[in-house]
Amino acid sequence: MTLKGIIVPLITPLSDRDTLDQDGLARLVEHVISGGVHGIFILGTSGELPHLSYRLRRELITRVCALVKNRVPVLVGISDTAFIETVNLARHAADAGADALVLTTPYYFPAGQTELTDYLHHLLPELPLPVMLYNMPALTKIWFETDTLKALTDQEKIIGLKDSSGDLDYLADALTLKKERPDWTFFVGPEALLLDALALGADGGVTGGANVLPALFSRTCEKATSGQSPTADMAQIRSGQAAYDIGNYASRHIKTMKCGLSLLKICDDFMAEPFHRYKAPERAQVATILNSILPSS
Repeated sequence: MTLKGIIVPLITPLSDRDTLDQDGLARLVEHVISGGVHGIFILGTSGELPHLSYRLRRELITRVCALVKNRVPVLVGISDTAFIETVNLARHAADAGADALVLTTPYYFPAGQTELTDYLHHLLPELPLPVMLYNMPALTKIWFETDTLKALTDQEKIIGLKDSSGDLDYLADALTLKKERPDWTFFVGPEALLLDALALGADGGVTGGANVLPALFSRTCEKATSGQSPTADMAQIRSGQAAYDIGNYASRHIKTMKCGLSLLKICDDFMAEPFHRYKAPERAQVATILNSILPSS
């Protein structure tokens, strides 16, 4: 399996506290695939993974795999505080037809790097699919330090890294591991760093904005990797970044994506508790920014 380009970290459309917006999910999957994304990643940060019930997680996996119908790879986030629940979700993903798994460092109690390495050595044999590691220290409190990654290059089940640290020096250091594992693929999370990461040798981005504007993100990445100038497209992406600065809550990035999709009448913008959707003033700000991008996106 070759991963590249834009993998969209799909939001989870909800119509109530523990209810999927099923029609919205179907429209969203078609929206991002028709927009040219190269893969779909569910149950990540944008998907509100920690706030979803295990029942709903399984339903989402099953439905997304059925909707995608093997048109693009489906990656499933299996991160959890409990080892067994991670394994259980991974097995369900395999049964549903997913292509790969995505795993952050365990969160809540910070683990040491030796503990993290041992954890992966214990966990990987239990997992039925390839695994992409997900570095998200702002939320998990722990980095996949590069020495730890190097110690894991002998693990054939690992296929690469998604880095959402925002630290380009870290990403550049991690990319040197391609010498030992040329099959590993590397993706950047923060949208503003997409071109910088590609210039360093990354294979693509896992960019939340591709939920709303998949064609813009796919086009930008394709131009950057084919020798064309993505300057104008990247300027559009950066202008859209202003929407992420609406409000003061840490959940504003997910709220913005869900609000944008609601404005496009793709899916509901209901948020998993304890978060709530944008109110009218914030919604109007998102609409203004979105309308400024849409005519030329």
